[in-house]
Amino acid sequence: QVQLVESGGGLVQAGGSLRLSCAASGKIFSINAMGWYRQAPGKQRELVATITIGGSTDYADSVKGRFTISRNDAKKTVYLQMNSLKPEDTAVYYCAANIRVIVTTSNDYWGQGTQVTVSS
Repeated sequence: QVQLVESGGGLVQAGGSLRLSCAASGKIFSINAMGWYRQAPGKQRELVATITIGGSTDYADSVKGRFTISRNDAKKTVYLQMNSLKPEDTAVYYCAANIRVIVTTSNDYWGQGTQVTVSS
């Protein structure tokens, strides 16, 4: 059974920083792409950032230059460093990963979410 567990959310003032972590556990053969999504109240879930197994990254326009996604494959962990936070970054942040549990099978997994609140 594969699990993704996020940590690092919290309350921060505008202009501040937070670092989110998401650790994968369970029977894992390999981890392909990993990413962070967020969902604000009354809004649809949106992509924040992704990172491929090769380390290529992609970001939503709204976070470019402020957020940095990275991964540590030895720890099966993906990170999201968030700087210069704005009140509009307030949301529940979810990590997601495409994980290969055996060599021929991969599935998408989601974490339970962690709340990020940015006060003005």
